[in-house]
Formats: sequence, structure tokens, C-alpha cells
Amino acid sequence: MDVHTGVNKGSAAQLPFDRPHPLHTPPEQRRLLAQGPVHRVRTAVGHAAWLVTDHALVRALLDDARLGRAHPDPDNAARTGASALFGGPVGDPATEDADHARMRALLRPHFTPGRMRALRPRVARITAGLLDGLARRDPPADLVTALALPLPVTVICELLGVPGADRDRFGAWARAAADVTDRARSEQGLADLFGYGRELVERKRAEPGDDVLSRLAAAEGVSGDEAAMLAMSLLFAGYETTTAAIGLGALLLLDRPVHWRRLRESPDLTASAVEEVLRAPARGGGIPRYARTDLDIAGAHVRAGELVLLDTGAANHDPAVFTDPDRFDPARREGAHMSFGHGARYCIGAPLARIELQEALTALVSRFPGMRLAVPTEDLSLDRDVLVAGLTSLPVTW
Repeated sequence: MDVHTGVNKGSAAQLPFDRPHPLHTPPEQRRLLAQGPVHRVRTAVGHAAWLVTDHALVRALLDDARLGRAHPDPDNAARTGASALFGGPVGDPATEDADHARMRALLRPHFTPGRMRALRPRVARITAGLLDGLARRDPPADLVTALALPLPVTVICELLGVPGADRDRFGAWARAAADVTDRARSEQGLADLFGYGRELVERKRAEPGDDVLSRLAAAEGVSGDEAAMLAMSLLFAGYETTTAAIGLGALLLLDRPVHWRRLRESPDLTASAVEEVLRAPARGGGIPRYARTDLDIAGAHVRAGELVLLDTGAANHDPAVFTDPDRFDPARREGAHMSFGHGARYCIGAPLARIELQEALTALVSRFPGMRLAVPTEDLSLDRDVLVAGLTSLPVTW
């Protein structure tokens, strides 16, 4: 590392980082955090990029107008992976900011605090129903398929107005779209999702309901393609990240039973526990941005068009902000994690994700006070072939 600039000038680290244990910070990520704020890396497909790991820098750059998701030459831009959704540039550089502002303006009314508060009782009922089903099974059971996957899928589909009979198809398409290893599969999954969304828009225009997609389809100046794109983006974002968070959150509590008991005995800890669940998994790789102009990042001379990865997972483990950052502490109050981003691109669905996590974890520890892992934590694995690496399974017994 150049001690004068803070730039790690050693050999480029290779993404994704090896993760020997599902709950431990990847050793390479910890090494980079200790070496400086900015690093040269190679993405999963071998392209050069800058990786930013410092909390304050990541926070500032998430809201920096000199970085964007679009690229003037998308076919030749560096990519993070094969995913058609987030593997490379998105949008038109000339209209990116306006397009993003319009998207948020169309979606924000559907995610107001009042609407989210009104949705909480329904989330609680769905959770209770899923746990009723789990209780009727003979242990052990997989908590991913019993709760972590069906809860977010059911909630976002009900919110948008996706018929129950279509939800299995949606799940298969969304998983294909999220594939970071097979570009053709990802593109086909994305095309299937959009095609389905376009059909659903027409159905909603003919027979509207009390749901987000019906309101988008009826909004003045919103085309069928735009409504379908917005709805399918919400469907995708509303299930994959929350599914991963519920599974990892349950594992973090079960890995040390004292945490499980503590949350059951002190439900007032739920809100802080959820924030810690969102912070603690040290995800690697970063949020992709492309430099719109030449710029300097902590001494790194970034050229226009280069790929910059804002590693929120590393930032969430910055020891300058979080004491003993690798320790999971459900009562932690210090620091502000960036798992939902920051600034103009802060995740619009964050309130819904928090509600789902709060209801899921509270109901789990209350309904199954004696739940425990059915396999050692180190035997569990993360699905590394999709955008958000959640657990492939979480066998539990009670």
C-alpha cells in the first residue's frame, strides 16, 4: 500500500472472496480493510475494478454525482459478473439521473410509512401461517424453504397483486435472472419476468385491484412497458435480498443460543437485532458504479468509464465505526450500516424489509423457544451463483 495515498498497490485481489465459514468475514476482505480504503481488484469475470472498503468513503461515494450506473460504451465496460441485471452498466448516461428520479417518484407513494405500518399485521399473519406449517412437520426441517423464501415472496406478490398461482413461476424466473455465472440464463430469466409483467399489466388494466401494479398501470403517463419494468424490479428486489437476510438472521441467532434466548426474553431488542442482522454478514464485491469523469478517490486516480465497487459489506465491518466489527451483537447501537445504500439511491423498500425481518425473527423465537441448528454452522453453505448469496439451506430442529 502507498502510505501517502491510502491506495493498495499490491497485486489485484480476486473477487469473489473465498468464504470458508458462512458467518465469518472473508479473510481477504479483512486483509484489505486493514491495508487501506481503496484497492485494485479483478471481478469474477476477470475485469479490472477499484474496490472501496472504507465506511466514510463508501457513504460519500454512494451519493456522489461523479459515479453512475450507466456507461457510454456498455458493450466494452468492465463487468462484475454474467448477470444481465447487475453484472454491467444499466441505463443511458444522458438520462440516468432523470430516469432514476422518475422511478423513485412513481414508487415512493406505495412505500410510505403509513402504508408500511398498515401492512405489518398482514406480514405477521403470513408469518404465523408459515410457522403453523413448520410446527406440523417432523423435525428436522429447512428454515429457508419453510420461512425465509416463502415469506418475502408472498408479501411482495400480494403487495403488487401477483396471483398466487403464478408465484412459483415468478420464483424460477427471478432466480434465473439473478444468475451471476450464466449470461444467457440470466437474460432469459429477465425476459421471462418482463414478458410476464407486461401480461399482468394488461390484466390489471382490464380488471384492476387494490394493489401496486393496478395503480401503476392506471397512472397517467406510465406506459405498459414502464409499469411492467417497475413491477418486476420490485418483485425481484423484494424477495431475494430479504430471503437471504431472514436465513442469515436466523443463523446468527441460532449459532449462539444465548442470542436466541435473549431475543425471546427481551423482544424490545428486536429492532436493534434486525439492524445487526443487516450489518453483520460481511458480503463482498460491492455496489457497481462507473466513473462519469476522471476523479481522485483517496489517492486512487480513477479514469472516466472505470468500474468502482462500493463495498458496503466491508464498510459495515470498518473498525473505525464499529467496535469489534466481526462480533454479532443484537444490542449494538453504534454506527450506521449501509446495507440499504445511502443517499439518492437508498433502497425504497427498506421499511418493508425491516418489517418482514422483525416479524419473522420475533415469531420464530417466540413460537420455537427451543429451536437449534440440526447441523454444525461450518457445514452450511452460501449460494454463490446468484446476486445475493443467501444460505442454500438451514436445517433446524426443535
